[in-house]
Amino acid sequence: MMAENIHPIFDSLLSRSDKENFLNQRSKVLWFTGLSGSGKSTIAQGLEKMLFSKGYFIQVLDGDNTRTGINKNLGFSLEDRTENIRRIAEISKLFLDAGVICINSFVSPTIEIRNQAKEIIGKENFIEIYVNTPLHICEKRDVKGLYAKARKGEIKGFTGIDSPFEAPQSPDLELLTENQTIEESITKVFNFVYSKISTT
Repeated sequence: MMAENIHPIFDSLLSRSDKENFLNQRSKVLWFTGLSGSGKSTIAQGLEKMLFSKGYFIQVLDGDNTRTGINKNLGFSLEDRTENIRRIAEISKLFLDAGVICINSFVSPTIEIRNQAKEIIGKENFIEIYVNTPLHICEKRDVKGLYAKARKGEIKGFTGIDSPFEAPQSPDLELLTENQTIEESITKVFNFVYSKISTT
């Protein structure tokens, strides 16, 4: 039989601040947006390694670990993209409440979609990072051959080709990657977010 005199501390869940104090960090959602091939995921993964090496606890969310699982039933129509981002924002909020720094890398092509994510997560917790890479450079990289297929009409609704990308009007940070190395971009993001995640 369960004891009736359970200590009051068990009457409620631990707070976000309890978990942040335990992890010695302030949780935020770093939202990378930009065209496919812009370098979002590469920068996000590099930032994860840099933060982890300095003692921070991080989770990266991108197409690879969301579209193969929780969002595997979604396509690439604007409606499905909107639902994709809604689910990701809700997951991000759970990580945020757990005291974890969440790094997200998604095309998230419209202002409306990103505003929806910001509203779910909370403006004060949402750091929008625009990886601004010209289309011709993204096409030149095209490791997966997606742009080539889109140009041939084999992929419909591909962002930047036959579906629009609305650049952020006032991102918290903009990375102009055309004349900037990956390492320089990672360092720039780290320097920008350090004061926002550090407890010192």
